[in-house]
Amino acid sequence: MDAEVESPMKGILLKVLSVVIFVCMSTLIKAAGNEMATGQITFYRSAFAMVPILGYLAFRGQLRDAFKTEDFTGHIARGFVGILAMSFGFYGLVHLPLPEAIAIGYAMPLIAVAFAALFLGETVRLYRWSAVVIGLVGVMIITWPRLTLFREGGVGSLEALGAAAVLVSAALGAVAMVLVRKLVKNERTHTIVLYFSLSASVFSLATLPFGWPSISREAFLLLMVAGFCGGVAQILLTESYRHADMSTIAPFEYTSIVLGLIIGYFLFDDVPTATMLIGTAIVVGAGIFIIFREHRLGLERRGARKHVTPQG
Repeated sequence: MDAEVESPMKGILLKVLSVVIFVCMSTLIKAAGNEMATGQITFYRSAFAMVPILGYLAFRGQLRDAFKTEDFTGHIARGFVGILAMSFGFYGLVHLPLPEAIAIGYAMPLIAVAFAALFLGETVRLYRWSAVVIGLVGVMIITWPRLTLFREGGVGSLEALGAAAVLVSAALGAVAMVLVRKLVKNERTHTIVLYFSLSASVFSLATLPFGWPSISREAFLLLMVAGFCGGVAQILLTESYRHADMSTIAPFEYTSIVLGLIIGYFLFDDVPTATMLIGTAIVVGAGIFIIFREHRLGLERRGARKHVTPQG
């Protein structure tokens, strides 16, 4: 069934819920410290994500059917691209302030909208393009005074490399979103989520020969909970693609900055500046506009169906 005639508002809600949980996951990973190997972080995140996924499938009686797929290659490709995006993102996360890592990652929704139009043939009208561009302007207002790429230390500093890694992660994340959008046409949500966690665990485990440092019990517990959160959020995110175009729900990645600012202030002593607050208001405003626009379009579509003259 075409996602566009399903329920855009439900897709938006699921997307926002997944974003909130993903931010909590990122906070836990950042709190675990920056002494771990990137492959090590991605393994714990992927492996412990299997706990809520398998529990959810068992509860619904779908565990056996979840392994049945008509597109095994598509799942592997999505897992490989997804684990690369995750690895670059985690590297940037541990070397940048949380709000800044989130904000730089906002390049992904804009790239995703472009990819949706180019590769999936989704219709992206002027109103949606305008909202995305306005949201990106808000992101630039937030990040411009703080971009580590322009601080002393140059492009060779860890923070500059972290910023570059988040940008690469955003581009790869947009590709992963396109792959998921293709998978949901024929694959079930639980199958997509299950195969991603399985493939991501295997791909990240392959980095073990390159050296994983020992970690403390506290760091292990933080990563364990982070992985659990990642599994829950992944289910919600994948399900959101069933109910709305990717270009509709992608801009709602911007909502994570609100939670990021709050967490940054209370946990990492990051006091928001006036420019950050102004930029956040613009981003949230763009998201609210898209909600309003989708609601109006939904009403118009329902009204048009009611007035269609039956044939025969």
